[in-house]
Amino acid sequence: MSNARQIKFGAILTGVGTSQNEWLHPEIPGDASVDIDWYRAQAQQAEAAKFDLVFIIDSPYITADSAPHYLNRLEPLTLLSAVAGATSRIGLVATLTTSYTEPFNVARQFASLDLISGGRAGWNVVTTGLEGAAGNFGREEHIDHTERYRRAAEHVDVVQGLWDSYEDDAFPRNKRARRFLDFRRQHRLDHQGEFFSVTGPLNIARSRQGQPVIFQAGVSESGRELAARYAEGIFAGVDNFEDARDYYQDVKRRAQLAGRNPDHISILPGITPIIADTDEEARAIERERHGELDLNKALVQLGRPFNYHDFSQYPLDEAFPELGDLGSNGYRGHAEHIKNVSREKGLTLRQAALRFAGQFTSFVGSPLTVANEIERWFVDGAVDGFNLRIGAPSEFAAFTDRVLPILRERGLFRSEYTHDTLRGHLGLPVPVNRHTAARNAEHEASQPALAV
Repeated sequence: MSNARQIKFGAILTGVGTSQNEWLHPEIPGDASVDIDWYRAQAQQAEAAKFDLVFIIDSPYITADSAPHYLNRLEPLTLLSAVAGATSRIGLVATLTTSYTEPFNVARQFASLDLISGGRAGWNVVTTGLEGAAGNFGREEHIDHTERYRRAAEHVDVVQGLWDSYEDDAFPRNKRARRFLDFRRQHRLDHQGEFFSVTGPLNIARSRQGQPVIFQAGVSESGRELAARYAEGIFAGVDNFEDARDYYQDVKRRAQLAGRNPDHISILPGITPIIADTDEEARAIERERHGELDLNKALVQLGRPFNYHDFSQYPLDEAFPELGDLGSNGYRGHAEHIKNVSREKGLTLRQAALRFAGQFTSFVGSPLTVANEIERWFVDGAVDGFNLRIGAPSEFAAFTDRVLPILRERGLFRSEYTHDTLRGHLGLPVPVNRHTAARNAEHEASQPALAV
């Protein structure tokens, strides 16, 4: 059996982990977040399972209270360039902020990764929610939330324009004619905008997939609009099926209103499955993990979306505090989600801290239970697939060796790769170079009409 639409899977590689205690697992080296051999091995495991991509998260600011992985980790593009040589098919997606980078550098870095990997690169576009990042880039204040998203839109426009600096036939490399470049196929950008002034052209050609794939992760109003306009993949944080389906329908609707094909956006929320022989055993593992959480660290983790707001100042067993617009210039979507859930469910501060530090998941149980839940979310219109947070290799193997075979038997996931670029995996067309498209359109318009 084979379905026309199949589930897409990504693997989020986070070394020693973004939660409190993951780094204590005996299978995870204490230096995993800076060990390129660990990343290569995890990427190879994901590729052997025929995953679509590996995903590297990032942010440019830490404190002493940040989770272990955030404290000491490799830079994403450098990391993935090394992983590219150890893999051949799986997509390579790196996070990079638009708030504290220049488009020319970003365009060059991702175009390089795209050529190094043979057309497997993707850029997760983020605007940076942590106010402390400003101090690392010579600014006294963090950029306002609304301005960050205007800047992000222009940044992506410029980067995509630079990626089209060379048409695909720009380099004849004819040694006999001593002709390396067809200068007619090289194009300056000459961009003048609100935030950037970029002349171009970029000094690197396109890969076989045309341009790296654009990912985005925003859940705020501004984030959803940016995703609808540019994203080809979305890493969205959602807690439950109903929220996921609402988000899915909203973003697809916005994309259609923006004149895009909604099927050209893959929505892939992050999940952390817990798999055991029985549902009862899996739930016991989940309870044990939540019981081991350090409340003080959970309060720090809760504060991160609110720019590391100090929650220790509030009574633990009273209602989650009223915070006004706190978090509006940080990770706004995540902060508002915490406020809304805490208010709607009547959570105390203690309950909220443990809930959001513990990464509660709907995907807990036997392999059959987890496979059924994945199918339900996919078939009933809540997702196009999932990004799995990868920790211990044995836990990843439980998913790839016990859950994936069930999904394959149902025709919901591939048994072999049918493409070797990230766009191919995601069912995305190769974008035609804008200058080639314009020349072709001009040529067609100049042709005499055929007599009827």
